[in-house]
Amino acid sequence: MTIETEEPALTVDELAARAGVTVRTVRFYGTRGLLPPPVIGARRVGRYGAGHLARLALIEELRRQGMTLAAIERYLDRLPPGLDAHDLAVHRAVVATWAPDAVETVTREELRRRAGRALRQEDVDRLAAMGVIAEGDAEGSYRVDPGLLRLGVRLLDVPLSPASILAARHVLVEHARAAAREMSRLLREEVSEGDARAVRSLSAHMQPLVVQALLTAFQRSLTEEVREWLGEPPPQADGSP
Repeated sequence: MTIETEEPALTVDELAARAGVTVRTVRFYGTRGLLPPPVIGARRVGRYGAGHLARLALIEELRRQGMTLAAIERYLDRLPPGLDAHDLAVHRAVVATWAPDAVETVTREELRRRAGRALRQEDVDRLAAMGVIAEGDAEGSYRVDPGLLRLGVRLLDVPLSPASILAARHVLVEHARAAAREMSRLLREEVSEGDARAVRSLSAHMQPLVVQALLTAFQRSLTEEVREWLGEPPPQADGSP
């Protein structure tokens, strides 16, 4: 199990707070082998990095999908080796397209804690413009999807306008829905009509595979589009650039 080598700086308490889980949960995932061990630093204190946080977010997203720990372990074992925090975040974002909305109402302080960083008013305004958060009914409260918040906070550092991000989100959602409709049609052809249990079972087995297939196809297609845009030659048959 590999993880990026960025200088780890988070204690287990800080990691748990940023991920929105308990310290006990972090340690449990560690004992199950789902989360790599921390880097032991000065005074024998374990430190966690961005890769740990991204992997923890992916695990929690898979649990939101209703996957068992054994299924999550199999899913993680099938991931390509050497994924960094960005790659894991992309995986989590793709997985999240299968999840139903889970909007919660939080205070400004809770919003900051879950974001894992200080949020200036302009950051809050940008998150709202991207559709990540919305003002709650009570003064100083916000409605937010915890999974979408993690992605939105990362987008604060991306030099794109909220309008461009919203447009990109629209494209991804529409294509994801189209793919989901086609997958649903295929599932219906494989099971007896009205057999809800068989549908759910087949769907549960297919979802992780479909997510990985979509992600791989998207990454390759985007790489090809960027190469073409920059006028770069395609890679050689032996895989060299």
